[in-house]
Amino acid sequence: MSYLNQFVFGIYPYICLTVFLLGSLVRFDRDQYTWKSDSSQLLKAGQLRWGSNLFHVGILFLFFGHTVGMLTPHFLYEPFMTAGAKQLMAMVSGGAFGVLGFIGVTLLLHRRLFEPRIRATSKTSDIVLLLLLWLQFALGLATIPLSAQHLDGGMMMKLAEWAQRIVTFRGGAVELLAEASWVFKAHMFLGMSIFLIFPFTRLVHVWSGFASVTYLMRPYQVVRSRRLNVPAGHNLPRQPGARV
Repeated sequence: MSYLNQFVFGIYPYICLTVFLLGSLVRFDRDQYTWKSDSSQLLKAGQLRWGSNLFHVGILFLFFGHTVGMLTPHFLYEPFMTAGAKQLMAMVSGGAFGVLGFIGVTLLLHRRLFEPRIRATSKTSDIVLLLLLWLQFALGLATIPLSAQHLDGGMMMKLAEWAQRIVTFRGGAVELLAEASWVFKAHMFLGMSIFLIFPFTRLVHVWSGFASVTYLMRPYQVVRSRRLNVPAGHNLPRQPGARV
């Protein structure tokens, strides 16, 4: 196992997670006015609706799908689902939502690059982020034909075990990727890199989206009337200059 593999898949994940968490905290503490999505809807709304909706539907499903699929121990679903069945389900659902997200991010990238007004107001980080997301979706879709070549779920189990060993600080994670294709490795590396740049881009608004869920558990707001309860027969004193 080369030193490069040891670094990229054994050390780099912890660098990305540290920057992701601490960087987000520092940005919220020091630059709260930049904690927003910087919407360009006022400049042109046409292509944004389709692109944004497709992108968000696709990426949210894939984010939670990857999180649950990679980090759920096999013994929890083994009694009612084989590794091969889980892989097939991941290929079908991930492929469908991956296509939706890919179309969405393509529309957003085209709009960002070829609409003069939007291009003039775009930051370099906006364009770089969309390019990385476009490439990440493309790599993710490219893993589906490779997964179809081994439907027993063996490689998927190794990838999941790698993720579980990383988050639980157990050794031997890198060795599990020895037989993984470069497409899988590139997809994983780019995914970690997106977490690395997360605090420095408009992606930080994702935290606000998750935080808004807490409003569902917030107690009802009590609103009290400002009118005074005046006993019958008593009049309030008139203010100077007040009209009757």
